[in-house]
Amino acid sequence: MKYYIIAGEASGDLHASNLMSELKKTDSLAQFRCWGGDLMQKQGGELVKHYRDLAFMGFIEVLANLKTILNNINLCKNDIDTYKPDAIILIDYPGFNLRIAEYAHLKGYKVYYYISPQVWAWHQSRVKKMKKVIDRLFVILPFEKDFFKEHQMDVDFVGHPLLDAIENHSINSLNDINVFNETAHINGKPIIALLPGSRKQEIKTVLPIMLSIIKDYPDYKFIVAGVNTQPKEFYNNIIGEIPVGVVYNQTYNLLQTAKAALVTSGTATLETALFGVPQIVCYKGSAISFAIAKRFVKVKYICLANLILDKLIVTELIQDDLNTKRLKEEFEKIIHDEEYLKHLHEDYNDLKIKLGGKGASTNAAKLIYGYLSK
Repeated sequence: MKYYIIAGEASGDLHASNLMSELKKTDSLAQFRCWGGDLMQKQGGELVKHYRDLAFMGFIEVLANLKTILNNINLCKNDIDTYKPDAIILIDYPGFNLRIAEYAHLKGYKVYYYISPQVWAWHQSRVKKMKKVIDRLFVILPFEKDFFKEHQMDVDFVGHPLLDAIENHSINSLNDINVFNETAHINGKPIIALLPGSRKQEIKTVLPIMLSIIKDYPDYKFIVAGVNTQPKEFYNNIIGEIPVGVVYNQTYNLLQTAKAALVTSGTATLETALFGVPQIVCYKGSAISFAIAKRFVKVKYICLANLILDKLIVTELIQDDLNTKRLKEEFEKIIHDEEYLKHLHEDYNDLKIKLGGKGASTNAAKLIYGYLSK
């Protein structure tokens, strides 16, 4: 069958690529055309647009790039009609994907949504549209199934794909460890991972604050998780002469070896928790974007681990709370407070259990192929 898959950011590229891998096992004739990234391309996807050209963060940036976004939507619609897929699979990225879902439904295509928009957090008005234009929803958070069933949507809980991605990842040999250590210039010090995100705007805002505590901790090796979608000069301009390492597209290797982490809010916070790494969640946006979001967001936390367990297990430093003083206070806790760390690791174990075990990509692929075959 022919699948048209749309992912708009790095995490979507990862999960879509794993889904494609499983679809190929289930459907020997699977063909893919996609919007996404390098990982999807490696699975045989014919790439229309890379996600680095699609990532616009916050209300102001979206407005400034509205013409580009609308042009991309029109390009996608036309490309779908040319390709004529058996199914369209949408991965998160709701601002773009829900527009495509609406169009695809009107044109009679099967529309499947894997990794739902977080409409339970805000924009619950979107649920009504989702119900009309999506044939089947595959959710990855345990509480999402009940939420969408309450809105009379056809929904399957498949488990969280990060459990598979992390289990499949390992530094298998001494050589791999040596290569990573050499790349990062570890020199035997405990590693602190800095995960400032993948979008230029969030990196520019959050990374300088993360870097501001380094001078007070000379006994640790701080390493930035860089992404290849941003040029090295971009990171170098922010870092300057600060003694910090940078590794590119090695986030899982970094987390596997880290003692603690400072993490920009998003999927990376859940990845860090599943690796068992103590963390501080950092978020700072434009004042206007944050003020608008605050009016509409309907959840208590921004960290997925906190949301899933419905309690504050990981500290969140948001907006004005994200400053050098507060960051140092919380950093002391995640490297020295043994009682705090004991409870944190117990909560991390509960988190893995609640996420439902491995096999999300396999479950989703089999369900999608099964529904199509009917």
